[in-house]
Amino acid sequence: MHQRASEFAAAARDRYDFEVDVEEFPEGTKTAADAASAIGCDVGQIASSLVFEVDGSLVVVITSGANRVDESRLADHFGVSTGTVSMADPETIRDAVGWSIGGVPPFCHETTLPVLFDNSLSQYDTVWAAAGTPEAVFPIDPAELRRLADAEAISVTS
Repeated sequence: MHQRASEFAAAARDRYDFEVDVEEFPEGTKTAADAASAIGCDVGQIASSLVFEVDGSLVVVITSGANRVDESRLADHFGVSTGTVSMADPETIRDAVGWSIGGVPPFCHETTLPVLFDNSLSQYDTVWAAAGTPEAVFPIDPAELRRLADAEAISVTS
């Protein structure tokens, strides 16, 4: 197992008493479509963890790979103007959550950030999330993912 995936699995076990069943795919799972193809699941079952800047603060959004986050919904949710919402840059993401894009897990971040959970993930029995690298994922019940991430459920798409 890749060192970063092992670090994520250890952090999940230590912080949450959660045993992660990491699966690695050498062909990569960097995009939701790549992950779904490698796993053999619906693209909607991919739980992508995306980091946004919202009016100068960072927010993690766990969304279905079938969806695109509507930045105006994030702005409305936080009561800010749409122009103050954007994807965070890769260096900011790595510094704040401790993981690089393509491998950001939904929990076990370096800093405490608000986390939002895309309601559409709840329709599945199992979703797949990044496990610390662009090649590593793990299966999890969406309700358990939401609980471990201490995430607020909202609709993030238009």
